Amino acid sequence: MFNVAQRHKKLERNITLLGTFAFVAVVIGGVVEIAPLFWIDNTIEKVRGMRPYTPLEQAGRDIYVREGCYTCHSQMIRPFRDEVERYGHYSLAAESMYDHPFQWGSKRTGPDLARVGNRYSDEWHVQHLKDPRSVVPESVMPTYAFLAENDLTTPDMADNLTALRRVGVPYSDKDISEAARDLAAQADPEADAGDLETRYPKAQIRDFDGNPDRVTEMDALVAYLQVLGTLVDVNSAAAQEELAKEGSR
Repeated sequence: MFNVAQRHKKLERNITLLGTFAFVAVVIGGVVEIAPLFWIDNTIEKVRGMRPYTPLEQAGRDIYVREGCYTCHSQMIRPFRDEVERYGHYSLAAESMYDHPFQWGSKRTGPDLARVGNRYSDEWHVQHLKDPRSVVPESVMPTYAFLAENDLTTPDMADNLTALRRVGVPYSDKDISEAARDLAAQADPEADAGDLETRYPKAQIRDFDGNPDRVTEMDALVAYLQVLGTLVDVNSAAAQEELAKEGSR
């Protein structure tokens, strides 16, 4: 015991020796953590139900990032009792597998939005964005009423999906070629949506901002908010099987 203490004391007093041993410890830990990644195809376990965003949802996500919404709202429910009771089932890595960049984080001035989809009506979201304090009196969120006045202009949506496909989002050739048509059709319940719902299961097709005569940035942002957390049925038996599989890894 005395010899161990003496050696440890010598190690603590010799900065060169201490630095060398610390470096060796970091290298060993790094190899143990990083090396296995080179022998597996994917670090994310796929979950049934996940799909890429529709062009309208993706456009809404781009607006969400553009306006800095992510600086106050995270999209990551941690596996803790208080988190789950307040926000819903904890977030799965697979639920953000098509997000570039992902919206996980720890900063929360406002609530986590990982499962906000279909929790409120479209009208609630529109009013909340136009005048946050009219629905949440204590809110410190700025107003985004201008989104309802701005026509949604996405001349490069096909290019947007192409870029996302290059980083691994599985958009098909048809998804890309039909991007502009899909975007307009999802916000117009009277339009012919074709096979939009087949290619994008659970896509919500309707006027989102209350003005069916035009497609606005408000339409896109609300469409994005309404899809968050709705694609994976965490309560179904099949989903539970997938969740158990993911948890065991």
